[in-house]
Amino acid sequence: MTIIASLLRNAELPDSPTARLDVELLLAAALGKPRSFLHTWPERIVSTEAAQAFDGFLKRRRTGEPVAYILGQQGFWNIDLEVATHTLIPRPETEMLVETALELLPSAIPHRLLDLGTGTGAIALSLAKDRPQWTVTAVDRVDEAVELAERNRQRLHLDNAHVMRSHWFSAVEGQRFDLILSNPPYIASNDPHLVEGDVRFEPSSALVSGTDGLDDLRLIVSQAPAHLEAGGWLLLEHGYDQGAAVRELLNRHGFEQIQTRRDLGDHERITFGRVPC
Repeated sequence: MTIIASLLRNAELPDSPTARLDVELLLAAALGKPRSFLHTWPERIVSTEAAQAFDGFLKRRRTGEPVAYILGQQGFWNIDLEVATHTLIPRPETEMLVETALELLPSAIPHRLLDLGTGTGAIALSLAKDRPQWTVTAVDRVDEAVELAERNRQRLHLDNAHVMRSHWFSAVEGQRFDLILSNPPYIASNDPHLVEGDVRFEPSSALVSGTDGLDDLRLIVSQAPAHLEAGGWLLLEHGYDQGAAVRELLNRHGFEQIQTRRDLGDHERITFGRVPC
């Protein structure tokens, strides 16, 4: 017979930088309980079935498989999302896009937004939940991602969000938005980080964008003005060393009020600009 405290104490994940958190998340999932249960009832006996499930989770994590893929879910901003291996795992730094969008647009006005390359729907659905008076369109070119984002939308009951298949702007020709935002692929094809950590398990199509990582950013910046209302904003996540390049792209295509913000690691992480009013 095994108790919770014993499993927590003896579990080992030597290659994980967040080993303690990983162990707690995996054990809580095996038990079907929240993490707080582990600390409230450390002497609770764990069933054989739950202990076996936990052991299976640990074995998968030791191979490097991300916790989010093992559990099939990930928290982001103010929502919980279903995740799968054909989409990126939503990351905390991407919440900067949501935070900035909420700052830039008056909350009481019924704005129209477009999220390019939505993946799980994390950005679009977070905004749709926080601003029910806004209309948010989420697009992705991968069918499985569109289906996943739509499942998340339906589960969250967000009728002001719409998910559709589109290769960037291809399905929204003739439409204009007050704000467009995207976390596109921005890693160079020869980047050594592609064979390290969680990234090994994520789809390369959602990560890699040409030899310098800027191919998709170039396309979005060049085509966005035709899809923005006068005074509309374009917000982009990018690599830690791409801020200057993205600012130059925005300036070249006529954007004004260009700014870059840094993440908690003090890396340039998002850059945005506005088309002239």
